[in-house]
Amino acid sequence: MSKPNLQRRDDKQRSERDERAAQYVRMSTEHQKYSTSNQEEAIARYAAARGLTICRTYSDDGKSGLRLDGREALQLLIEDVQSGRADYGAILVYDVSRWGRFQDADESAHYEFLCRNAGIAVHYCAEQFDNDGSISATLLKSVKRVMAGEYSRELSAKVFAGQCRLIRLGFRQGGPPGYGLRRQLIDEHRNPKALLSRGERKSLQTDRVILVPGQLHQIETVRRIYRLFVSQQSKEAQIAEILNNEGIANEHGLPWSRAGIHQILTNEKYIGNNVYNRVSFKLRQKRVVNSPDMWVRMPGAFEAIVDQVTFRAAQQIIEERSRHLTDEELLTGLRSLFKDRGTLSGLIIDEKEELASSTVYRQRFGSLLRAYRLVGYTPAHDYSYIEINRALRTVYADVITETIKNIENVGGVIQRDADTDLLTINREFTVSVVVVRAQMTPGGALRWKVRFDAGLSPDITLAIRMNASNEAILDYYLLPRIDFQAAMLRIAEDNGVFLDGYRFDTLDSLSHLCSRTILQEVA
Repeated sequence: MSKPNLQRRDDKQRSERDERAAQYVRMSTEHQKYSTSNQEEAIARYAAARGLTICRTYSDDGKSGLRLDGREALQLLIEDVQSGRADYGAILVYDVSRWGRFQDADESAHYEFLCRNAGIAVHYCAEQFDNDGSISATLLKSVKRVMAGEYSRELSAKVFAGQCRLIRLGFRQGGPPGYGLRRQLIDEHRNPKALLSRGERKSLQTDRVILVPGQLHQIETVRRIYRLFVSQQSKEAQIAEILNNEGIANEHGLPWSRAGIHQILTNEKYIGNNVYNRVSFKLRQKRVVNSPDMWVRMPGAFEAIVDQVTFRAAQQIIEERSRHLTDEELLTGLRSLFKDRGTLSGLIIDEKEELASSTVYRQRFGSLLRAYRLVGYTPAHDYSYIEINRALRTVYADVITETIKNIENVGGVIQRDADTDLLTINREFTVSVVVVRAQMTPGGALRWKVRFDAGLSPDITLAIRMNASNEAILDYYLLPRIDFQAAMLRIAEDNGVFLDGYRFDTLDSLSHLCSRTILQEVA
């Protein structure tokens, strides 16, 4: 083919590419005007006015614009642009804030530069300027980017102030209630409405949540823990052993640990105090364990189940047993623990009887991370893998046992493969049980990855989704193979009706599926 023909073909392909555009839409939860459908309508009008054909949509629904992490659609867009897979000449975005509310305005500019460097222009369809590279457009974009980031900072400050106000009014701001306590839903006049079970949330904006005493036997167990610790001078590990020997489980249905007992002995909610801001994660940047002087505290917000005198006595014992240790002695013990275990975490420290508690290390050195650095340990994340793995193994065994028991109770017949734990139900279908660990994305969202066992090819996969701390079961998913063919399934906190239609709070649905019904003989 001659050079002129090649040139004409290249010009034609370039012209067709320039007429094609991709649109990027993002919606967090801030306002209906930023719904993806509204953005797409405005972008469509902009494209039609300029003779552009939208050939592809990149959509991040329910995603914060603070960081690139967690925004799969924008990541894919950038990847397509850099790899040369992009078959379009323009990217259409509603406005600068939809591209991102990055706290560093240069980050937003960087991603646009990557597109422009690949010969793809970025258009902001709802802005009052053309993104044509002129000085005025560049200045306006810079201002808009800074304003977008500042909006998030101001919103964060307002939200934090609002949460602090609610704490001082005595309202609970999220999180599990803890052993011996329950979450009580109240209306705007503080009239009780209902007790909330695990996974239940309020439905009305004006409703609030407080903590109330839980089951009587749990309340008595909490008070007994304090009596054993204060009056009988029993240590946390000894108290855990006593409760475990008596068959008394913690709130997750698991055996007690030293760390679990220590948490009850140090948490102010048992004397009715509402405490907030122990840990900060502002603007999804970095989790910070705050010192007690930064906590937001409302004394007497809830009904206490432990009296003040007993609680203060427990705190004094905890403080006194480590007060005689110098900083170097504390670090020597921590250094020895690191050498033995190869890793460190708050739970690992609290499980070591000879060491001071993790609370002491936080108070003495400002934070656990600083104490870690002083003994030569620099973790990427402060994850307690050892304790988590132990809990997951226990959960798996317990669920297998409970499943077999429940199915037998409803008249089902179950066979368990000793090597694979594959369950054959009523000689009709098979079930595989998997425990799914919760993982925190860099953007602060929770994700769960279900890996299907392709070798076993079960008819149903029972996926046990763990909570954020991987200490207790959050819920269950019954995933039939006919509907889920991929090797792995990613689950978010909210997934829509298609996926969450397979979600259940208990194993009752599986038991019902396996139940047998006696049919009367028809004459």
